[in-house]
Amino acid sequence: MHHSIAIAKLALLLATAAVSRGFFVVAHAHARKSCWPREREALLALKQGINDTDGVLTSWQKLRHDCCRWTGVACSNETGHVTELDIGLNWLFGQISSSLLSLQHLEYLDLSTTSLVGPNGSSVFPDFLSSLHNLRHLDLAGTPYSGRVPARLSNLSNLEYLDLSGTSLHGHAPEFLFSYKNMRHLDLAGTPYSGRVPSRLSNLSNLEYLDLSNTLFSGTLPPQLGNLSNLRHLDLGYMQNIHTADVSWLTHLHFLEHLDMSGINLGTADMFPVANTIPTLKDLILSNCSLPNANQPLKHLNLTRLEWLDLNRNHLRHRIDTSWFWNITGITHLDLDETYLHGRFPDALGGMTSLQFLSFAYNGNSATMMVDMKNLCDLELLRLDGSLAFGNITEFLRKLPQCSSNKFLSLLSNHNNMTGMLPDMVGHLTSLEQLSLSNNSITGAIPSGLRNLTSLYGLDLTLNQLTGQIPMLPRSLTRLAISMNSLSGPLPLDFGAPDLTDLSLFSNCLAGYVPRAICELKNLSLLDLSNNLFEGEFPWCSAMPSMEFLILSNNNLSGNFPSWIQNSSQLVFLDLAVNKFYGTLPMWIGELVNLKFLLLNHNMFYGDIPANITNLILLQYFSLASNNISGSIPSSLSRLIAMTLEHPKRGTRWYVQEVINKDILSVVMKRQNMKYDIYRINEMYGIDISLNHLTGGIPDEITSLNGLFTLNLSWNHLSGKIPTNIGDMKSLESLDLSRNNLSGEIPTSLSDLTYLSSLDLSYNNLVGRIPTGRQLDTLYAENLSMYSGNNGLCGPPLKKNCPGNNDLEHGDQQRRESGYDPVVFFYFGLTAGFVAGLWIVFCALLFKRAWRSAYFRLFDKLHDNVYVFVVVTWGMITSKTTTS
Repeated sequence: MHHSIAIAKLALLLATAAVSRGFFVVAHAHARKSCWPREREALLALKQGINDTDGVLTSWQKLRHDCCRWTGVACSNETGHVTELDIGLNWLFGQISSSLLSLQHLEYLDLSTTSLVGPNGSSVFPDFLSSLHNLRHLDLAGTPYSGRVPARLSNLSNLEYLDLSGTSLHGHAPEFLFSYKNMRHLDLAGTPYSGRVPSRLSNLSNLEYLDLSNTLFSGTLPPQLGNLSNLRHLDLGYMQNIHTADVSWLTHLHFLEHLDMSGINLGTADMFPVANTIPTLKDLILSNCSLPNANQPLKHLNLTRLEWLDLNRNHLRHRIDTSWFWNITGITHLDLDETYLHGRFPDALGGMTSLQFLSFAYNGNSATMMVDMKNLCDLELLRLDGSLAFGNITEFLRKLPQCSSNKFLSLLSNHNNMTGMLPDMVGHLTSLEQLSLSNNSITGAIPSGLRNLTSLYGLDLTLNQLTGQIPMLPRSLTRLAISMNSLSGPLPLDFGAPDLTDLSLFSNCLAGYVPRAICELKNLSLLDLSNNLFEGEFPWCSAMPSMEFLILSNNNLSGNFPSWIQNSSQLVFLDLAVNKFYGTLPMWIGELVNLKFLLLNHNMFYGDIPANITNLILLQYFSLASNNISGSIPSSLSRLIAMTLEHPKRGTRWYVQEVINKDILSVVMKRQNMKYDIYRINEMYGIDISLNHLTGGIPDEITSLNGLFTLNLSWNHLSGKIPTNIGDMKSLESLDLSRNNLSGEIPTSLSDLTYLSSLDLSYNNLVGRIPTGRQLDTLYAENLSMYSGNNGLCGPPLKKNCPGNNDLEHGDQQRRESGYDPVVFFYFGLTAGFVAGLWIVFCALLFKRAWRSAYFRLFDKLHDNVYVFVVVTWGMITSKTTTS
C-alpha cells in the first residue's frame, strides 16, 4: 500500500515537473527574441543588392522584426538562428552579398536559377560561401557562376547535398568533391566539366543521387561506379563521347531505381540481362545507345517494378511482338520512336492497364495496330506518326479506350496509311484532347459528332481526301487544321469555337465570301485561307490584336488594302498575294513594326512605294511584283537593316505552329518558283518589285543591304547605271535586272558576288566589255540569254568582239594608262625628223640663190635623163612586140 502510494506520488511529481518544464520552455520561447538582429541585418543587406522584379522578398522589411517569418527563411526552434535560406527558382537579379557570412548557423542554402552574381558583378564563384561551415545543402543550379570552384569549398565537411547543374564551372571536376564522406546528392548535369569520368567518385560511399548528364566527360565508364552501392538515381545520359563494353558493375547497385545511359554506345554490352538483375529499377532510359535488339530471352523477368522504359533511336529492326517488355504490366511510359520495330503489335499491349504514354513514331510505316485498347483507361498519349503500314480509321477508333474515368487522350497518327471514313462515333471518345490524323487517305465528310468532344483543343486532318462542308466545331477547340483536302462550300457563319488561335484551311475548294464570324475569333494568331476560291472583300474586323500570320494568297479577294490590319501590331507574316486587291498602299503600313514577311505580289495596287515602309526594320522579305506600282525606288530602303549581315537578330529562329502551310513562302528566284517551308523560311532575305512601272535609277544605297539573297527589279522602266558597288551585296544568290532601260557599263565589282548562282541583265542598253570571272563564266554556261538584248555589250563570253583587235586594244589601253608607247614614239620621231629636214632644205633654197640655181639645173638634167630612158625603153618594147 505504501509502495503504491509512493509510486503514485513519484508519478505525480514527474508529471508536475514535466508540465512545469513545458511551461518554462514556452515561457522562454516567448521571452527570447524571435530573430537575431545581426542575422536580420544581414538578410536586409542581401536584399539591398537584389532586383526583385516579382516581389518575392516583399516580406523582408525592417518593420517586421521576426525574420524567421520572412519568405524563404527558416530558423531553429531552439536557438532562433537562421538555418535555412531558400530563394531559388525565382527571378532575382543583382549581387549576392558577403553579408551571408553573418549566417554562421546556415545549414540549407538554395539560390538555384537566380541570376545573382558575385560581389562587384563578377560571375566568379563567390568564395565566401566556403566559410559557411555548417552548410549541409547547397543548391546553385542554373546560376551564372563560371570559372572554377575554389578549393576552400572543401571546408564544408558536413555537405550532404551539392547541385551545380547548369552552371558554367569548367575544367576537370575538382578533387575535393570526392572527399565529402557524407555526400548523398551530387548533381553536375550540364556543366562543361571535361576529361574522363573520375574513378574517385567511388569514394562517396553514401551517395544516393549522381547526375553527370550533358557534361563533357569522355572515354569509358569506370567500373568503380559499382562501389556506390547506395545509389538510387544514376544519370549518365548524353555526355560528350562515352562508350563501354562492360556494364557488369551495375549488378552491385542493389537499390538503383533510376538509370539513364542515353547516348552511350552500348552496342557490345549485355545491357538487358544486366538490367534484369536490378529488380528495384523503375526508370530505364537507354535512348540512342546503339542497342542491336530488344528480343533477348530473359529466363526470369525481374523488372516487375519498371514504370518508365525509353528505347527510342535504337535501330532494333526485329518483330515488335518478340520484345521482352510486353509482359511488364506496370509500365506507364513506353518510348519506341525510331526503333524500326515492325509487324503486328501483340495483344499483350491491351493488358498494360497502367500505360499512360506510348510513343511509336517514325518507324518506317511497317507496323500494324489491331490491338483492343479499350481497357487502357489511363492512356494520355498515343503517338504513331509515320509507323503504320495500313489501317482502317473506323476500326482503329472503335478500339480506343472509352472509360468514363479516362484521362485526357492525345491521339497522333500522322503520315500513316489510314483509310476509310471518320465515324460519327468519334464523338463518344469524350476524353480526346487532341486528334491529329494528317497525311492519310481518310475520305468522306467531317462527322458532326466531333461537336460532342467538349475537351478537344487540337484537330488536325490536313492532307486527306475529305469532302463536304465544315460543320460546327467543338467550343473547346483552339487549333484547327483541315488544309489540303477537297472541302467545298462556304465557311460556317458560326465556327462554334470562340477561343480558336490557329485556323488553317489552305488548299481546299472553299468558296464564297469570308464570313464576319472570322472577326469574332478575337484570339486568332494564325489565319491561313490561301489557295481557295474566296471572293469579294475581306470583312472589316474591329480588333484582332493577337494576329501574327495572315495568309490569304491565291484567291479572288478584292477591295482596298484591308484597313483593319492597322490594329494588328503583332503581325509577323502578311500574305495577300495573287488576288484582286487594288488601290494605293496605306501610309500606316510602316507602323506594323513586327513584320518580317510582306507579300503583296500579283494584285492591282498602284501609286508609289510608301516611304515609311522603311520603318519595318525587321522586314526580311518584301514582294510587290506584278502590280501597277509607279514612281521611283526609295533610296531609304537602306534602313531595312534586317536585310543586312550586321543586324543582331539575323538568323534567329521563331516558333511557327505546325498547322501552318508547309510551303509558306513562294519566291521567284534563280528563274524558277522556289518554295520555302516553315523550317527554312528564316533563311530567306529578299526584295522583289519586278513587273511594275518603276522609273528612275537604282539607288546606290540599296547596295548596303548586303544580307539579301535575292534582288529582282526586272520588267520595269528603270534607267541610269547599275550601282558601281553592286559587289558589296556579298550574300546575293539571285540578281535579275532584266527588261529595263539601264545603260552604261556592267560594274566590274559584279565579279565579287561569289555566291551568285543566277544572273539576268538581258534587254537593257548596257555597253562595253563584260567583266570576267570564274563565277560569271559559269553562270553564262547555264543561262546563255543573260546578256541578250544589249547590243552594246562585247567581249567574252559573247562572240562579238569589242572594236579593234582585242589584244592590241588591251595593250593600247594599258600603254595609254601608263603614258608611254614605244611604237608611237618611233613614228612620231620619224615624222618630226622628216618635217624638220624638209624645212631646212626649203629655207636653204629660198635664201641661197646659187644653191637654188644649182638645184634647178640638177633637176632639169635629171628630168631629161629620165625622159630619154623612158622613150628608148618604150621603143624597144614596142619593136619586140611587133616582131613577135
